Amino acid sequence: MKHAICPIDDIPSLTLVSHHLCPYVQRAAIVLAEKSRPHERIAVDLSAKPDWFQRLSPLGKVPLLLVGDAVLFESAVICDFLDETLAPRLPPEEGLERARHRAWIEYGSAILNDIARFYTADGEASFAQRRLHGKLEWLERHLGGGPYFAGLRFHLVDAVYGPIFRYFDTFEAIGLRDFLADLPKLDAWRGALAARPSVAGAVAPDYAERLSHFLAARRAHLSRLMAQPHRD
Repeated sequence: MKHAICPIDDIPSLTLVSHHLCPYVQRAAIVLAEKSRPHERIAVDLSAKPDWFQRLSPLGKVPLLLVGDAVLFESAVICDFLDETLAPRLPPEEGLERARHRAWIEYGSAILNDIARFYTADGEASFAQRRLHGKLEWLERHLGGGPYFAGLRFHLVDAVYGPIFRYFDTFEAIGLRDFLADLPKLDAWRGALAARPSVAGAVAPDYAERLSHFLAARRAHLSRLMAQPHRD
């Protein structure tokens, strides 16, 4: 059954409750930008969650999307809601292909979990790095000819991977260049996403600095690498 696309003025006011670094928040921000939907964005400090946020978020996580008086949580749910109710609809429309894209969206979440394992690894992080690289190799084999995940058009799945690739920008800035070096299709996709205004605008100008400070404070193997001089 097709979902009705609502005129933009028929949707209640939207507020995206976010965190400056959260890649799941960025997904929703990218979709909102692709829809050219005006909205308010509120950042919360997850280390000192305000009372109003804890009353609204059943999992204590971001993003939240406030739709008038209603509260939506979980980024996949939020992005699906935005795509099903606001034009233009992001492809694909065909059921099997859309389901396949949703599977790769979940795969993106698994990659984010491996990225977190890598930057929080207390000892030598080579195992976590190999595991992450294995997932990226699998993704490389399933990409089309670009510039986006499935060709010329930007899809909902592309909104998921733009925030993922930002981590590799920071990893490379500290001298770690092995993640995408032998994955040319992924690297080209990364460049196409970085150049898209919705993806670039999903974070504040100081995002890279904030992420570097966050990673350096982990007191993990990666943090120690960041403290060492590195070569360009």
